[in-house]
Amino acid sequence: MQTLSPRHLALPFASLMLLSACAPMSARYSQEQLPAGVKVPDGHQVAMQTVGVGKIAYECKARKDMTGHEWVFVGPDAVLNDRGGMQVGTYVGPPATWASRDGSAVTATQVAVAPAGTGNIPYQLVKANPATGSGAMQGVSYIQRVATQGGVAPMSACSASNLGARQWVPYQADYIFWKTV
Repeated sequence: MQTLSPRHLALPFASLMLLSACAPMSARYSQEQLPAGVKVPDGHQVAMQTVGVGKIAYECKARKDMTGHEWVFVGPDAVLNDRGGMQVGTYVGPPATWASRDGSAVTATQVAVAPAGTGNIPYQLVKANPATGSGAMQGVSYIQRVATQGGVAPMSACSASNLGARQWVPYQADYIFWKTV
C-alpha cells in the first residue's frame, strides 16, 4: 500500500476548498440562528449572497429632544463582493441603494432590526422596492443584513463644538438577497 505525503495531499485539499467556495450560495445559508423579526417569510429563496465591506458615515447633530448632541447615521459606502471576493456591486446611501455591476439597482424599506452583539450594527431585514434596470436586482423581494462586524456610531465626543462633523466607521456585513419562489 502506498502512503501519500502531505505534499501529495495538498493539491486535492486545495481543489476541495476551491470547489466548496464555488458551491451554490443558497446551499450555505440558513436563517435558523437569526432572531424571528429579521427572518425572511416563507415563499422566498436566496438569489444572491454578498459580503459588504466599507464604511458608514455618522454626523454630529443636536438630539431631537434638544437635550444634547449625538452621532446620527448618515449612510453607507461599501462594495459588495461574492463569497469568492470578486466585486459584484455596491451599497451606498442615502437613500440606501444596492446596485449590481450589471446596472440593476434596488432600494428598500426597513422591516425590522435585531441586536447583533456589542460593537456591531444590528441585523436588519428590508423589503425591496421594484428594481431599476434588468439584471441581478430584478425581482429581489427582501434583503437581510447579517454577520455584522463594526459600524456602530463613533465613541468620540459629539457636542456643540463639532456639530455637523462627519466620521466614517469601518464595517462589514453579509447581504442576503431573496426572491419570491
